[in-house]
Amino acid sequence: MANKVYTDQLPGRTLVVDGEEFLFFSGTSYLGIPVNEAFRNCVLEGMARYGTNYSSSRNSNLQLRVFGEVEEYLARYAGAEAAFTMSSGYLAGQALVQALQGSGHFIYAPNTHPALWRSTTDEVIGDYDAWVGPMLRQVKDSKEEHIILVCNSLDPLKARNHGFSWLSALPIDKQITLIVDDSHGFGVTGEDGAGVFAQLKARLQANVQLVVASSMGKALGIPAGVVLGDKELVDKLRHSHYFGGASPAIPAYLYAFLQCESLFKAARQKLFSNIALFLQHLERPNQFSYFEKYPVFGVHDHRLAAYLQEHGVIISSFRYPTPADDPITRVILSSSHREGDVLRLAELINRYSVEQQANG
Repeated sequence: MANKVYTDQLPGRTLVVDGEEFLFFSGTSYLGIPVNEAFRNCVLEGMARYGTNYSSSRNSNLQLRVFGEVEEYLARYAGAEAAFTMSSGYLAGQALVQALQGSGHFIYAPNTHPALWRSTTDEVIGDYDAWVGPMLRQVKDSKEEHIILVCNSLDPLKARNHGFSWLSALPIDKQITLIVDDSHGFGVTGEDGAGVFAQLKARLQANVQLVVASSMGKALGIPAGVVLGDKELVDKLRHSHYFGGASPAIPAYLYAFLQCESLFKAARQKLFSNIALFLQHLERPNQFSYFEKYPVFGVHDHRLAAYLQEHGVIISSFRYPTPADDPITRVILSSSHREGDVLRLAELINRYSVEQQANG
């Protein structure tokens, strides 16, 4: 595992540490939006119009149209009836689960993000695939009429795309709400980066209601969160104290988001090109866990992080979720990386593999 580094600079494709420049293959800014000059200019335009923050309630007698405009866009984009935004993915998730609290029996998948916990007792640690069978039996055997299933769309730590083949095995004689956290997929996966909502919606039986909660701060680089679902549920969230009592998303960023559809599309294409280039030049891609068109590559040999750092490349490597746990090591590509950056990374990884084989 690599040593910790400290910096006062926002990392992009590179990072300067104590005067030394490193290539940076870490973080969750998959589309490189925070360091995208065109996007920054759109944010500045938004700030010229709306200021640096909206210090009021969404229930105020003054209503900014940009909130409704972005929520209508997000609903169309994802294929949902309605969308609901808040200032963070965590807050959006909390508004959702607290609104559903008491309406049914919650069942959590392993490693579901704390944004969707009602309390710390909802934490489940384990393997997703091993959870599916017992979960289906629990749903079928439950005497509760309403079951609320909560899970992630994918595992960004182990670079695994969660299979939802079990949806067809859900019983049809119960009311089921499926809550999916798509924070690490929204903006990258699905058609035009629209995430998992439309894919799952098309596979659901009539008795299953789908709700997707997501941070917009990962791939999309927007400090906001969104809930996608049926209009009835979204209207319920709008009547919650979370909606009226919390500060909303910053309007300038929502304005920029609406202006930058073509920018996000171009960034996705650049990201996919970088992923393809990386895989093309890796001599042993099976040393990673990964799936198609996703920029996270799980590393099995944690010593790779220290080796790369010695050669001017920083990747993600830290113990998670606590300092006592095993390290999670990953290579994470972004749209901000240039072709030469990706080729340098692949070259070093190939060299490391050869040296390890030589040392037996």
